[in-house]
Formats: sequence, structure tokens, C-alpha cells
Amino acid sequence: MTPILDAQGVGKRFGSVIAAAEINIRIAPGERVSLIGSNGAGKTTFVNMVTGYVKPDMGRINLAGCDIASLRPRAISRMGVARSFQIPQVCGDLTALDNMLVANACHDQHLSFWQPARRAAAIDRARTLLDRFRLSEHQGRRVAELPGGVRKLLDIAMALSGAPKLLLLDEPTSGVSAEEKFPMMDTIMAALGQEKATTVVFVEHDMDIVGRYASRVIAFYSGRVIADGTPAEALVTDDVRRYVTGELIQ
Repeated sequence: MTPILDAQGVGKRFGSVIAAAEINIRIAPGERVSLIGSNGAGKTTFVNMVTGYVKPDMGRINLAGCDIASLRPRAISRMGVARSFQIPQVCGDLTALDNMLVANACHDQHLSFWQPARRAAAIDRARTLLDRFRLSEHQGRRVAELPGGVRKLLDIAMALSGAPKLLLLDEPTSGVSAEEKFPMMDTIMAALGQEKATTVVFVEHDMDIVGRYASRVIAFYSGRVIADGTPAEALVTDDVRRYVTGELIQ
């Protein structure tokens, strides 16, 4: 089976800082993968290279067998890659439903000035996703009025509106209270479970979240992959305990 994502020998420098060094990662269709590591370990750089915001200095990145390393973010998005952000990228002055309609229009391969964004089919799709993320009650509210956790869910729903092959979530539970984290991830994973063709990669710092929701963990340290396996395998390695979770004294 062709990997949905295949990064081989990927490297990136920012001046004297090695942000990525010989990254080799293959992700199969349908996997639920968590990227872990301390701040500056290379997780976000890897995500930015996959989405085209940063170009690798070396190596190759293939999406379903197609080279995307030199493409612009818009082109990569059109090939089926979507992402959410640690700080939700939403329009506060629009309602939740209108944000969904804007996202749908941005993902529309056949967008036309002559075709209104508020088409019946687009509204139905938007409302279906809002319902899946338990956001229906907020669809008519201005996003600026919504709690942070709700805005996060809306950002992810917007990313999913284009039915991507690969969905990248940047710290979906950051800034969310401890009491809300598990219910929020339950909602996200239940919603994503209905998108069988979508592979999910999420950056996360909470190891309880990682252990419960990831089928595979890839750990980064100093721009390198130091562990790759199931949560039961990866989280107990000495390197992860030393450089990620801090359980071993260096």
C-alpha cells in the first residue's frame, strides 16, 4: 500500500540551527499519529514542511506517491492536505456557520464568482460538520463570542470541510482546561471517525491525550526522530523519558 505521507531524508536549517535532520517518516492511510517533543524539537517545522509553509533543504516529501516538497501551500491543500492551528484561524466577526461556508468555498476546486457561497448543498455540508462537532447550537453566533475550546473545534471542522486525505492538528487541546481536554478529544475523534479516508496527525504535549487517542507516536528531539511506535512502545523508551517527558535525569 502506498503511504499517504512519505518523508525521506528531510532536512532543514535556519542559519546554524538544525530544525530537521534526516527525517524519515512513512504514514499509512487511516493512521492516527501523534507527534511529540519539547518546544523546538522539530515537530512544527515538520508540519510546516508537509504543508508547504517551509521548504526542506534536502530530502523528499511525497503525498500518496506525488512529490509535494516544492509546492506552495495552496497547491498542497488542493491535493488533499488540511491543518488546524494552535491559535484558531477563524473570523471573529462572522457566525460559526458563515466561517464554515467560507472554508467550504476556499476548498471548492470549482469556485466561481458566479456561484454563491450560501448554496443549499454548501449549507447542508456546513451544518452536518457543525453537528458532528457538537457546534450546531453555536451556528448563528459570532465567533468572537464563543469560548476558546469551541473556536478550536470550529477551526478543526473548517479544516475538515474539504474532505482532506491528510489532516494535521497543531496542539488541539492547548489552552483548554484539564476538565475539557478529554471530552473535547472525544468529540474530535468521534467526528473524524466518520471520515474513514482521512489520516490524522496531531501535535500534542499531554501524554495522557497521546496515550488514549494515538495509535502511533513519533517523538522528536533536536530535529531528529528519537522514537516511533505504538504509545506503549514509544513512551517508555529512555530517550522519550529523558528528552520529552522528563522522567529520567539527564
